[in-house]
Amino acid sequence: MKTTKQLIASILLTVVAVFNLQGQNNAKTNLWKIEGDSIKTSYLFGTLHLLPEKDFVLKDKVKNAFDACDKVALEIDMADVGFGAEVMSNAFLKEGEELKSYLDENEYALLDTYLKDKTGVGMVNYNKFKPFMLMSVIMTASMEEKSASFELTFMQMTKDASKEMEGLETFADQVSIFENEPYDEQLDKFIEMIEDPDKTADAYQKLLGLYLAEDIDGMFDYMDDYMEGDLEAMKLFLDDRNNNWIPKFGEYSKDTSVFYAVGAGHLGGDQGVISLLKKAGYTVSPVLD
Repeated sequence: MKTTKQLIASILLTVVAVFNLQGQNNAKTNLWKIEGDSIKTSYLFGTLHLLPEKDFVLKDKVKNAFDACDKVALEIDMADVGFGAEVMSNAFLKEGEELKSYLDENEYALLDTYLKDKTGVGMVNYNKFKPFMLMSVIMTASMEEKSASFELTFMQMTKDASKEMEGLETFADQVSIFENEPYDEQLDKFIEMIEDPDKTADAYQKLLGLYLAEDIDGMFDYMDDYMEGDLEAMKLFLDDRNNNWIPKFGEYSKDTSVFYAVGAGHLGGDQGVISLLKKAGYTVSPVLD
């Protein structure tokens, strides 16, 4: 079983993807302009995938950047007509498998009670799902306040403005990340999280404060200290995905200005999107208030 620190950081990574080893003295902003001879001027915005509604603010600089672009690209194009079918084809365990088989009686009872308390339904409703689906339910349920989402907001704005949407990866791509870890180990994380919710809440509040301050380097430093340099998690959740995304920027922005929105943790560090875009020959500059 992983340590509590590893547990909390791993869970947070799936929600905010905030973690790396090297900060780069970036300006305090979540919005960046991307320019280059081979592309149309585009923008990159770092999101927090889930945050309290009272803390959700879409600044004018972000609205202006969005309005200046003709296309929107998120990590996943959830507006795609085939998205629902893709989710359903990747969300379930194999025929005959149940999450219950990976839990002892006490663990199952703990999860069952927690879910009934938070969502009104118990484990019987989630037994056929893969652990990452249960994780998304637990993370949403753990928010004590009404939450908001940048991604859902941008999806609605894209629809209202009749703009085209793209995805930097697919739902299946994200699912494959979790297939690298045994299901029982993933479930161990959920158990520890429920048993010690204050640690998760404290870590999230710290990250939320840094995000609202648009302090990219501060987020990296915090997670580096907290995770004690878990290189395996960094490579799996961030580095590999960041490198896979870079060609998409050149493809999508070749003839069209694009507003890109990805988890803020993908922006900084030597293998972060900002650094990789610069290495690819683009000019990336901060957009300040």
